[in-house]
Amino acid sequence: MPAHAAPTACLALADGTLFYGRGFGATGITTAELCFNTAMTGYQEIMTDPSYAGQIVTFTFPHIGNTGVNPDDDETADPVAAGMIVKWDPTEPSNWRMTDTVGNWLAKRGRIGMGGLDTRRLTRAIRQQGAPHVAMQHAPDGNFDLAALVAAARGFEGLVGRDLAKDVTCAQSYRWNETRWAWPDGYGTRTGTDAPRVVAVDYGAKRNILRCLASAGCDVTVLPASATAEDVLAHDPHGVFLSNGPGDPAATGAYAVPMIQGILARDLPVFGICLGHQMLALALGARTVKMNHGHHGANHPVKDLETGKVEITSMNHGFTVDSQTLPAGVSETHVSLFDGSNCGIRLDNKPVFSVQHHPEASPGPQDSFYLFERFRAALS
Repeated sequence: MPAHAAPTACLALADGTLFYGRGFGATGITTAELCFNTAMTGYQEIMTDPSYAGQIVTFTFPHIGNTGVNPDDDETADPVAAGMIVKWDPTEPSNWRMTDTVGNWLAKRGRIGMGGLDTRRLTRAIRQQGAPHVAMQHAPDGNFDLAALVAAARGFEGLVGRDLAKDVTCAQSYRWNETRWAWPDGYGTRTGTDAPRVVAVDYGAKRNILRCLASAGCDVTVLPASATAEDVLAHDPHGVFLSNGPGDPAATGAYAVPMIQGILARDLPVFGICLGHQMLALALGARTVKMNHGHHGANHPVKDLETGKVEITSMNHGFTVDSQTLPAGVSETHVSLFDGSNCGIRLDNKPVFSVQHHPEASPGPQDSFYLFERFRAALS
């Protein structure tokens, strides 16, 4: 931030470290866990990904906001991430698809943005001390109560032990038939009446995951995270999908694990992504652990241990499956080439599998789409 520019935003870490910058979007104070994301594109999809509930996102790529926003790119109805931090203030956007600026978009939805600070220094702090608890304030008059901000950061309860899926899941069941975006027509609609029935359990499902299921030829019904095995089986599905979502998987597992175990007892095909992957692992007897700073980005190499193929993937998770706790009969299928952490499992000799990364986010751009086709083939 230029020396002559008075700060209008302040970020306070729980250890007392302060960062100053310029605010945009909504005004006020928010508390959250702080993470960093290394993606160079997709900031709108990131901010509306329900898996970011309870988190402020620091973007390591400096030019965020220069393509504006548009309603087609939302992964859910409103931003879910608690706030956005960028190096450079968002510039006047230029893109043929844009309908609004990032600042206006955040302001209308009550989310705070902050620019003009050293995101490299901030990212180093996250890597060194783990994802910190923070408080961020946007005050146009530049008046900050620094002691209160630090206290608010220290008072944030964190994500460990918190079931956030209940906050972002759908309120009631619904059908989904929209397919993936394609030039020049945009989103399509699945047609036909003989598609296999899939129940997608919504722990915070991204819309593009549902589109990928529909594009693969599935008749998709979405149920809330609290659905029981009986609720799922009442739809007579050919298979069950477990979605992404936020929070501590062990907390959500209190009600999700019994449901999944009930489904597994019926020998139905099961496919999980992100939190759904962790839920499946817990249901099979493994454990999950909190990571130091998690994986957040669109450039993460993941190795398929069964084929030797390396996929460029999109990641967004702060917890991981402890591969050392996988029971007999469950195989590790994918690992991160950054740190060796688990990125995929399958149940031996059954069409039950899951991955930690996000194949629907198209970072490769199509490296991982085969997973949807694999699930569709298992439904036949």
